[in-house]
Amino acid sequence: KALYNADVLLTDKVISMNDKVDKKKKSKKFKNFKITNKLIKYGKKNLTVLHCLPRGDEIDEKVFNKFKEYIWKQAHNRICVQKSILLYCLNKLR
Repeated sequence: KALYNADVLLTDKVISMNDKVDKKKKSKKFKNFKITNKLIKYGKKNLTVLHCLPRGDEIDEKVFNKFKEYIWKQAHNRICVQKSILLYCLNKLR
């Protein structure tokens, strides 16, 4: 229902890089929550899929490859924002 007629689908990692959880147990719980070609057909024709990276099992490889241009732009923009925050905190902004 949430994806029906959506413009954008934004997903996150199931297991983050420094997660202190039982990774096998958590992966098993989320194995049925994967973004697939079948799922994205519920969104609008011009649906955009975004992912925070690094990619895990939460997004199908075909879907990732279809939207990788947008996913990599999202990652690049996030890096620029993080750099700006660091510069601001260090009083290095012009």
